[in-house]
Amino acid sequence: MVSSSRQQIRLFRVFGITVFLHWSWFFVAAYELDQRSGGYSALGWNIAEYVALFAIVLLHEFGHSLACRQVGGTASEIILWPMGGVAFVSPPPRPGAVLWSIAAGPLVNVALVILLAVANPFLHELSISRSAHHFLNQLWIINLGLLIFNLLPVYPLDGGQILRALLWFPLGRAHSLTVAAVIGVIGSLGLVGLALWMASFWIGLMAAFILAQCWRGFQEAQRLRDAAR
Repeated sequence: MVSSSRQQIRLFRVFGITVFLHWSWFFVAAYELDQRSGGYSALGWNIAEYVALFAIVLLHEFGHSLACRQVGGTASEIILWPMGGVAFVSPPPRPGAVLWSIAAGPLVNVALVILLAVANPFLHELSISRSAHHFLNQLWIINLGLLIFNLLPVYPLDGGQILRALLWFPLGRAHSLTVAAVIGVIGSLGLVGLALWMASFWIGLMAAFILAQCWRGFQEAQRLRDAAR
């Protein structure tokens, strides 16, 4: 079922949260799978690994959503798209509530790092296939990579939003957002340089996304300052 915007496909609804998949995911998935090689004895394992990546992303986004509800906020929709996922959350305008709503996502990845680290040696003892063992190792690496990337203090990544929530305590809502957005712009410029050096379209796209969100952050901070006058 396609959503009213005709850009998302409704997958399922659980805990009162509807999960959508952006239509462009299929095109990017087809391209990425065509570029993958090695490591597995069959294409099915490559497909499973790619789908598992977004399963990890989805669990991460559910962490945000459920934590937001726990502190009295609203969260009813998650969208998966080629660059990851977005949980549409609206926590109460309190630094502690925002901090928990954001931190809960990376904490899901921390739990998965531990779970996969414990499970891998155990399943290896069961003499599972080489491809299955490689698959589990890759999941651990992918999950750890997502955790490290998300914790970079670059707004609007989780690390940047956690930094903003911590700065909210001494600086207030508007000024903390301004500082986080400035750091985000610096980080995005670093990603632009990295994209040019590596000739990576995806890193460049991520940099553009971060810059756009930082600009929205500046606008929101200005709105908050105007409302406080």
